[in-house]
Amino acid sequence: MGTNGVLQVTDSRTGCSYELPITDGAIRAIDLRQVKVSEDDFGLLCYDPAFLNTASCRSAITFIDGDKGILRYRGYPIEELAGHASFLDVAYLLLHGELPGKEESEAWTREITHHTFVHENVKKFIDGFHHDAHPMGILVSTVAALSTFYPEAKAVADQAIQRDQMVRLIAKMPTLAAFAYRHAMGLPYAYPDDELSYAGNFLNMMWKMTEPRYSPDPVLEHALDALFILHADHEQNCSTSAMRVVGSSQVDPYSAAAAAAAALYGPLHGGANEQVLRMLQEIGSVDNIPAYIARAKRGELRLMGFGHRVYKNFDPRATIIKEIADSVFAVTGRNPLLDIALELERIALADEYFISHKLYPNVDFYSGIIYQAMGFPVSMFPVLFAIGRMPGWLAQWHESAADPEQKIARPRQIYVGEGLRHLNGTIS
Repeated sequence: MGTNGVLQVTDSRTGCSYELPITDGAIRAIDLRQVKVSEDDFGLLCYDPAFLNTASCRSAITFIDGDKGILRYRGYPIEELAGHASFLDVAYLLLHGELPGKEESEAWTREITHHTFVHENVKKFIDGFHHDAHPMGILVSTVAALSTFYPEAKAVADQAIQRDQMVRLIAKMPTLAAFAYRHAMGLPYAYPDDELSYAGNFLNMMWKMTEPRYSPDPVLEHALDALFILHADHEQNCSTSAMRVVGSSQVDPYSAAAAAAAALYGPLHGGANEQVLRMLQEIGSVDNIPAYIARAKRGELRLMGFGHRVYKNFDPRATIIKEIADSVFAVTGRNPLLDIALELERIALADEYFISHKLYPNVDFYSGIIYQAMGFPVSMFPVLFAIGRMPGWLAQWHESAADPEQKIARPRQIYVGEGLRHLNGTIS
């Protein structure tokens, strides 16, 4: 927490001085409204495109220290959670504030497993999409469509009802994601297997063919579970902000989650690891890396998967994901793009340009290579991200709904258009 105090401001336009309370390192933007040049003046606004320096909420869910490379969920370091907890236990932590005990964990897992099936009409809905529809477009649409299957979800003030919807969303995301993939491939849908883990069941619904029972590779199952943990929440990013803003209208959580997934669909957010993969393919070989880096330094292109708006020294998730890559490649075989990625990382991290600009590999740099090695097509990358991020979206939505300071989101603008104009003559 920041040191509390007072910010003293003198308005050069009027000579008036004001004292703005500082709490936790922030002033309230609404306090600036008292800074006026006249009584009928609206008051001073903050202009902050892309919210680069605006805190929209108080949250107890995720802590990030970008300068030190720290990421914690409810106080727990991401390194400990990814190494020792399951994804469903982390989901429980995000939603409830504490890690579950053994009995709580078992009951929570049973509850999620019980809700993995979707209504048969959802399959018919998916069948209506063209064969080459993007899986993420299908996922966004089907998540929104779930609101029509659970009309009680509109009772956003009823805690018991809303808990049911959060359970359903976490449980059904892998099913919707796998069904979207199977539809695109022209394959019959594989139903959930209640005997498998969360990640194992998703692999079952993705890859099962004619075998009576699908048995996921335990290494790949664990790796996918850990990747879901790394993506589970990341403070007030674009999609999480969308979840909170849309949820502030008191719409049902399915509609809000669809908006969050739509935000994640963008190449600058959930599609970033796809851009990394395309970059490595464009480089083509280790020999081409120096020339590619030289072009990046001249500003002709960007190194995808390097740098982060929040992390200024290193992304703690990237360190973990690099270790996951080793275990995955031991099973799948070495991805030919890995050599290019490793050499690109080595050269970039030793180059003063990238060091001074704080450009280092982030979580997207290796995740795409891992997903490709596991057999996932590029179009599924943002879908995998959405599965992992759902508990975080829901935790943020639930926290926002319970925050008495939150109202329906309605940012201000600075109008720069025409002044008053009148019609001259008759418009034909």
